[in-house]
Amino acid sequence: MTWTDFYLLCFLVGFSLSALAVLAGATHFHLPLKVHLPFHHGHVAHQGGGGGALRGGAKGGISWFNASTAMAFLAWFGGTGYILTKHSHFVALTSLSISMLSGLFAGAVVFRFMARIVKATESQLLDWDYRMEGAVGFISSPIRENGTGEMIFEQNSIRKSLAARSGDGTSLEKGTEVVIERYDNGIAYVRKWEEFTR
Repeated sequence: MTWTDFYLLCFLVGFSLSALAVLAGATHFHLPLKVHLPFHHGHVAHQGGGGGALRGGAKGGISWFNASTAMAFLAWFGGTGYILTKHSHFVALTSLSISMLSGLFAGAVVFRFMARIVKATESQLLDWDYRMEGAVGFISSPIRENGTGEMIFEQNSIRKSLAARSGDGTSLEKGTEVVIERYDNGIAYVRKWEEFTR
């Protein structure tokens, strides 16, 4: 196998796997087999306390070595090497060095792009993000006196519904805006919002 063949093989493998990944993502196509590589544990690793520390990676939440950066490296390494061996008069070591730099640059660009996406979507989960008390919503199924109805509210941009009872035992009509006063055994005890705004 010549250097030209080696570079061409690297380019074809990197480019075809990249194209397959893009097509699989666009069409939600999944391969019938699941392959787990021995180094997959380095993708995301959190340490106690919810911090975003990584093993062998960066602050963004992904490993430096992942499939996307490897495919970008292979495609650019192979493409640059192939062009240099075919159309330049560099010695093999110079072509190899330039190809390695080209592949590393492409891998770094892909990694930085992915790290920005992960960082933009990553958020630390806090206990008060999931507290029911203080959530504002409205009655979707009327609450009879000392009875149980239903309320709808939004928490962390997710619409939720709960069984609800009036905190003071009074009836509440459908559409009444309420605040969760306390939450106990799956039931929200609510009061009218206007009572808190007086």
